[in-house]
Amino acid sequence: MPTETTTKRGRPGYDQQSVLRIAVDVFNRHGYDATSMGILAENLGISKSAIYHHVPSKGDLLKLALDHALGGLEAILEEPAATSGPADARLEFVLRQTIAVLVDRLPFVTLLLRLRGNTEIERDALERRRAFDHRVAELISAAREDGSLRQDIDPRTVTRLLFGTVNSIVEWYKPGGSLSPEKLADDLITMAFDGLHTAV
Repeated sequence: MPTETTTKRGRPGYDQQSVLRIAVDVFNRHGYDATSMGILAENLGISKSAIYHHVPSKGDLLKLALDHALGGLEAILEEPAATSGPADARLEFVLRQTIAVLVDRLPFVTLLLRLRGNTEIERDALERRRAFDHRVAELISAAREDGSLRQDIDPRTVTRLLFGTVNSIVEWYKPGGSLSPEKLADDLITMAFDGLHTAV
C-alpha cells in the first residue's frame, strides 16, 4: 500500500484527467491564448512543475481536450445507424448523437467551437471539425435528392442553419436542469424536420 512518503509531492489527488477537466474550464473562462501555465497552476492549487508531471505543455492539454471533443463526434459517423438506411434517418441519428456528445462533453465541445485557429493544434482540430460538418452536409444533400427533405431551400443554407442551432447549445444549455438531453434532441429534430406550424 502506498505511503505518504511514496506519494509524489505537488500532485495532491490529481491525475491527468482531473488536470485536463480543470484546464478546459480555465481555457473556456479566460481563452486559451490568455491562459498561462501559471494561471492553470493557480486554479489547480499546485505548482507549474507539478502540471508538467501530467503533460509536457499547455498545447498538449489543448490537444487532449480537442481530441476528446472531436473523437466523440467522429465516432458517431462510424455507427451503423449513420452509415446505412434512408438518408433522412441517418441524418436524424447523427443530429441526435451530436447533441448527446455535446451535452456529455460540454466544456470540451465549447472549447472546440471557440477555437480561433492561432496554432497548428487549433488548425488541425478545425480541419477535423470541417470534415465532420462536410459529412453531415452530404447526408442533407442525399436526403434532398431522395425526396425525403424539401428541395426549395439551398442545402448550404440548411447545413449552416442546422449547425448554427446545434452549436448554439453550448452557450445556453445547463446540464442537470429541467430540459433533458433527450428532450432537447426531440425538440431540435421536430423543429428542424417539421417546423413550428401546428399540424393541420
